[in-house]
Amino acid sequence: VCVLERQIFDFLGYQWAPILANFVHIIIVILGLFGTIQYRPRYITGYAVWLVLWVTWNVFVICFYLEAGELSKVIYL
Repeated sequence: VCVLERQIFDFLGYQWAPILANFVHIIIVILGLFGTIQYRPRYITGYAVWLVLWVTWNVFVICFYLEAGELSKVIYL
């Protein structure tokens, strides 16, 4: 219910990229679960690769938000 509520509020704003990313993530999780239950190596491999990309992207966003290291929102000219 909370995920659906978040999607509705995201549609009202300018956050199309997070909506598409969440949709793709949900589809790939479903395919990953299906691949695990049916033991389809191609689905499991695709899910594993997607999971690595998803975690990497989330770590980047967290580091960017916290301005860790050289990541900064301020541009010095």
